[in-house]
Amino acid sequence: MEEFYRIRRLPPYVFEQVNRAKAAARNAGADIIDLGMGNPDLPTPPHVIEKLKETLGKPKTDRYSASRGVTGLRKAQAGYYARRFGVKLNPDTQIVATLGSKEGFANVAQAITAPGDVVLCPNPSYPIHAFGFLMAGGVIRSVPSSPTPDFFAACERAIIHSIPKPIALIVCYPSNPTAQVASLDFYKDLVAFAKKHEIFILSDLAYSEVYFDDNPPPSVLQVPGAFDVTVEFTSMSKTFSMAGWRIGFAVGNERIIAALARVKSYLDYGAFTPVQVAATAALNGPDACIREMRETYRKRRDTLVESFGRAGWVIPPPQASMFAWAPLPEKFRDLGSMQFATLMVEKSGVVVSPGVAFGEHGEGYVRIAMVENEQRIRQAARGVRHFLESGIETLHNVVPLANRR
Repeated sequence: MEEFYRIRRLPPYVFEQVNRAKAAARNAGADIIDLGMGNPDLPTPPHVIEKLKETLGKPKTDRYSASRGVTGLRKAQAGYYARRFGVKLNPDTQIVATLGSKEGFANVAQAITAPGDVVLCPNPSYPIHAFGFLMAGGVIRSVPSSPTPDFFAACERAIIHSIPKPIALIVCYPSNPTAQVASLDFYKDLVAFAKKHEIFILSDLAYSEVYFDDNPPPSVLQVPGAFDVTVEFTSMSKTFSMAGWRIGFAVGNERIIAALARVKSYLDYGAFTPVQVAATAALNGPDACIREMRETYRKRRDTLVESFGRAGWVIPPPQASMFAWAPLPEKFRDLGSMQFATLMVEKSGVVVSPGVAFGEHGEGYVRIAMVENEQRIRQAARGVRHFLESGIETLHNVVPLANRR
């Protein structure tokens, strides 16, 4: 039977092979250290949990909520942008609460895309950046993900050779998966570029608070005139370890925000009101928990780089995000990222994400999520050392992890 139209537009699930290997290893009794999915393991701050408990069970909070977010939550997001970026937002016209940034991207694609519209998307990139628009009937044209001068030359070529002209350009810094960070000067050039070519900027800023030096990642909305062409997406998932709560935001250009709000009004009633109230408490509350989160990930990053380096795998230290973007070890590069990641699970018990899952230009890399504590990361490094020392020619003779002691 023929697949449905939108399902046909989606590629096979690229993580399926790694997930099968992970399930088989677990069934065999292996202790799997999963550094594949960017699923935060840190606890949600106590004051946020307490606000949720306080709000639960009240008759009014059990009713339908506001699809664009309760007023207090949108005001709290405006306050966050004012404190963090010096950016003034109108909570009524320039902010929509979303069910995480992923849903925000998917529904903004529905809101602004006509069949055949072209969108410029970084490659490698987080899958929703491309597939949200593919499911909406759009066409993706890949551009580099690195915030360098070459980025603009590549975008210029893509616009010249695209028919029809692209409607939007997606950027994601700190980047998932590459962990690269953009400067404010890059954003100034980006806004000028978007205005010159009359296209929108869709900025994913989900990792704005996960950085490891004294230079907090900027927002593109800090650039004068950016509101004319930009919508930016943020998330509570990483900043407050609230991934399962599904709260994020779209902010910026009033025309796109209004379109997104209208689409959402037909599709959902917004997040559960106590979740929105608790998210408001998170944004308005003390930021010590954010600093603690950042320090935890910094220590994990340092442990990962040091222990994997001693195991024989040199990993460039990421500037930001909860990921390391690691080139395949030299003698394994001919395997490709998918086979390498699959063998890693089978032979070391360590799960990583193949770079090709984030686009064909992610080939040659894997993404490593820092979602285990330092002890487990060191344990993972020992498994990695065994795997790397085995060599390609002897991999078929390596004793499976479940049988090693």
